[in-house]
Amino acid sequence: MRVLIVEDSVLLREGLERILVEYGDEVVAALGTADDLVPTVEATAPDVVIADVRMPPTHTDEGLRAAIELRRLRPGTPVLVLSQYVEERYASELLSADAEAIGYLLKERVADVADFIDAVHRVAEGGTVLDPEVVAQLLARRRSGPLDTLTPREREVLALMAEGRSNAGIAQALVVSEGAVEKHISSIFGRLGLAPTDTEHRRVLAVLTWLRP
Repeated sequence: MRVLIVEDSVLLREGLERILVEYGDEVVAALGTADDLVPTVEATAPDVVIADVRMPPTHTDEGLRAAIELRRLRPGTPVLVLSQYVEERYASELLSADAEAIGYLLKERVADVADFIDAVHRVAEGGTVLDPEVVAQLLARRRSGPLDTLTPREREVLALMAEGRSNAGIAQALVVSEGAVEKHISSIFGRLGLAPTDTEHRRVLAVLTWLRP
């Protein structure tokens, strides 16, 4: 898998590169600023971009803005954003239009190397990966509308879907069968009014519904 890294911290940038290479991935470029993200993607055609939210010169949201612009110019480009803290606004903004091939993780998750590599690969393959801390904050937020019709168990299932868990992963986390998970997911789709379609991914649409205020 071909990866492009955008991270201003030299130590973290080199650490990410070393981890990825050790797991058999290829780092096609490692940038210290977000200025050249779009042209570098166009030149190297990576399978996934890993980008820090806060980049020079202001260290506020340059990395996020570059990721959003990249997704606008090249829709569907897999992007995994890393953040030092849970910044719900950034997560919501990044995922507001399309949650497919998108990830948002806290930097501390990089310490769990196997899980981090798994997250990178899931995003590259078109999945959605949200940090559990982000999901917890979204879960705690007061909501109204279709989500109010979900049972407590269905809300747990949807939260795990937002983390990017597969049906098998959800079953393991909740200590239930995969068949039970499939029934819950089918019920979630029904309650959220997500009818079968050939053009839209219902799992992604369900996660988007979860993210929106």
